[in-house]
Amino acid sequence: MLSDLDTRFHAAVQAFWDARERQQQRQVAAGNIDAGTRGAVTGGTQMGALEVLLTDVLIDAGLDRHDVKARTALELPGYYRPEKQWDLLVVVDGQLIVAIEFKSQVGPSFGNNFNNRTEEAIGNAEDIWTAYREGRFGKQQPPLLGYFFVLEDCEKVHSPVSNAEPYFEVDPVFKRSSYAKRYEVLCERLVLERKYTAACFTLATMDKPTKISFPAASLQFRQFAAAVEAHARRFLNS
Repeated sequence: MLSDLDTRFHAAVQAFWDARERQQQRQVAAGNIDAGTRGAVTGGTQMGALEVLLTDVLIDAGLDRHDVKARTALELPGYYRPEKQWDLLVVVDGQLIVAIEFKSQVGPSFGNNFNNRTEEAIGNAEDIWTAYREGRFGKQQPPLLGYFFVLEDCEKVHSPVSNAEPYFEVDPVFKRSSYAKRYEVLCERLVLERKYTAACFTLATMDKPTKISFPAASLQFRQFAAAVEAHARRFLNS
């Protein structure tokens, strides 16, 4: 494992916030009416430093840099759709080794976006695993599917949220749960139900420097990176 992993992870999350700020500033300078919060979302990639960090983890495991794909050539075939772009791939000699999704959620609107992120995560996993079953990736061992999520750490994500239960009760774990807790449960269950091989859930403030925390020990970045590294090493040693 990289000796400076924790330091670089903190810097990568800070780079995420810095990229959002720069994108908003460019929107404002251009006089774009989309210069509010949404301007940061529509301005382009913000996870570049995290992609670089995971790439270095994979290279440190022994993979060739040219086999790690980011920014371009990220399409994988699906079962319910022709293809989908992932955020980071490892493809070696025609074999899919790793596919990772980087996602984030920043306020002020957390409610509808939580449901959208949940449907997206489950749908993407179902699509790629069914495509794998149908032989879209040839005869190979299952790839590692990774899900990384960073959530803005603010008062609103820690406040209890009510549920609409006109006919049936929701799962007790969601009763009066906060959005932070709901994302934690989502990531844990994505791994528990084998939708994803590994997941990371990070809370990060907008402060400079940002303050980072991990609500669940099993969802820490170090564990996530270790799972990715171990999978790469198993492939290379097989």
